[in-house]
Amino acid sequence: MALRYLEFDYSEDTAGVGCFEAMAAVGPPQLQALHAEIVEVLGWAHAAFADRGPLEDGHDWDYELQGAQEVTAPQTLHYDEATGRLEVSVGPTGAPRHTLTLTLSGSPAFCEAFRGRFGLD
Repeated sequence: MALRYLEFDYSEDTAGVGCFEAMAAVGPPQLQALHAEIVEVLGWAHAAFADRGPLEDGHDWDYELQGAQEVTAPQTLHYDEATGRLEVSVGPTGAPRHTLTLTLSGSPAFCEAFRGRFGLD
């Protein structure tokens, strides 16, 4: 499975622990596909490296997953010269936007396998 929504940035500390971070923001039509990518990534990680937990405790890898749903409404702004005030009218609420962040940290072996599995440079 090629990743379409998750684009990972990579960083590494001086001890060789790697960190892959991705953020994706999608509308309702793409949410199921984004969820499928997260399930694919985490399913692979659990199957390939069963020792998940805090790296400082000696585990191979760990992750953090967060999400937010935002709804916006357009505003029409008008400056009233006579009163010297700003008039604001709010339009109808738009479709929600879903933002998800996934961070995976891992040992050098985990990071190498993760790059290979998902074609990351």
